[in-house]
Amino acid sequence: MTSLRTPRTTSDTRDPRARFRRLGVASAAAGLLATLLAAGPAAATPDPGDAGPAQGAVSSQQAAEARSAIQSGEIPGVDEIVHSQNIEHLANVPKEALQSLNTDLAFQGKYAFAGNYDGFRIYDISNPKAPKTVAQVLCPGSQNDISVSGNLLFLSTDSSRSDNSCASTTQPASVKESWEGMKIFDISDIANPKYVAAVETACGSHTHTILPKGKNVYVYVSSYSPNAAFPDCQPPHDGISVIKVPRKAPEKAAVVNFPVLFPGEGPDGGGNPGGPTNPGVSKTTGCHDITVLPEEDLAAGACMGDGILFDIEDPEHPRVIDRVQDNVNFAFWHSATFNQKANKVVFTDELGGGSGATCNAVVGPNRGADGIYDIVGKGDKRKLVFRSYFKIPRHQADTENCVAHNGSLIPVKGKDLMVQAWYQGGVSVWDFTDSSAPKEIAYFERGPLSATTITTGGSWSAYYYNGHIYSNDIAKGFDVLKLSDRRTDPAKRIRMDQLNVQTQPDYFDDFKH
Repeated sequence: MTSLRTPRTTSDTRDPRARFRRLGVASAAAGLLATLLAAGPAAATPDPGDAGPAQGAVSSQQAAEARSAIQSGEIPGVDEIVHSQNIEHLANVPKEALQSLNTDLAFQGKYAFAGNYDGFRIYDISNPKAPKTVAQVLCPGSQNDISVSGNLLFLSTDSSRSDNSCASTTQPASVKESWEGMKIFDISDIANPKYVAAVETACGSHTHTILPKGKNVYVYVSSYSPNAAFPDCQPPHDGISVIKVPRKAPEKAAVVNFPVLFPGEGPDGGGNPGGPTNPGVSKTTGCHDITVLPEEDLAAGACMGDGILFDIEDPEHPRVIDRVQDNVNFAFWHSATFNQKANKVVFTDELGGGSGATCNAVVGPNRGADGIYDIVGKGDKRKLVFRSYFKIPRHQADTENCVAHNGSLIPVKGKDLMVQAWYQGGVSVWDFTDSSAPKEIAYFERGPLSATTITTGGSWSAYYYNGHIYSNDIAKGFDVLKLSDRRTDPAKRIRMDQLNVQTQPDYFDDFKH
């Protein structure tokens, strides 16, 4: 049986732009005493402040329509699994000690690292048909976006916490003496991760992206200001925090820059002004997610009301090359994925914030979708040019949260193939080789969690790694899928030793065939 651990904090570095913390490192560590809890559902009490979107009732008409669609076979029954013939469901590992929402995934060697609002879980996936839990670490703090590099694991905290420890509690947004930012763990002993550093960042860390550079790992921290009640999220919050982490001395990690990506005049800075100027579009007050392409010194940012392309040759001073907006169909620019040739970017629109039912006929095919952009030109003259939208072709019930979310490339030379999570819309495999005519080629999904209430669930992240698709389902746990299709089978020859999807590799030069 694995142990659920509450790690001990050993160091902390403060961003001068960030909010003040209430407890110093010494007092926070003293309050933990390296508590060791027995594994099991009772061991981790979900923090209500980080529980994520709650369930809510739908109208009686919507509930009746959901039941009718299930009875007619138009959508799967509650919790019923359906998939295309070219996908096989190999395994599911339900949630155990960490009972809150499952989030992002990262990979290294034979291990998968899975975020959860309560902490993170490490799986041994050497046998994809039977993943084994290696460790579960209790460390509450939304969203616990996760990545790994060498012996270091990085974890995002984007909620007001009482201190920087793994025993912290939630604070009201109005409390100034709170902590949020980046946590760093040593995973050299994979079964016993050690909490070695914390870096406070302005507006917290909703997501992050690592950029390894020699002896250091740079971390681009994405955060944004959804609510003026947060003391350190007052506009203009128009940039990202850049953290420099020495590999051999992670305790010296510190914020080294806060580059402004949306310069502008006035109290709100630059970026998309959102409504009422652009009704239904999110005002840009930061970035949600960034994907870097280290081989090309290139990055793409999904920044609320804007999509950006920027140069990262100097990692501490990223430089914007181009910026685009879609004030007709995009509500919230959420994430970005390059194709292998670095001449396309897929941006996602998280319409409804991930908790809305947006995969239906009323919303239509262009909203809550992917936007496919070609990159044309060279150097600083490169431009993002819109080509088309892609959205899963299967309508979901009004009780299912569904929208474009996290995905990765499936590495096949000469093709642009991607696997992607759609919350309760499931997992979709699609082809965007022709930017103007994308098409789905495989899928896996479950029926709604409920036919009467909209309950947050479904696949948060779905990524391709060493011949299999791994999905972290918010409610149902960790899924492993096997894809068998002549169009994707060549990808099985690519063997990676590590994958952080937002640090996109050169699949054909960096890894074994």
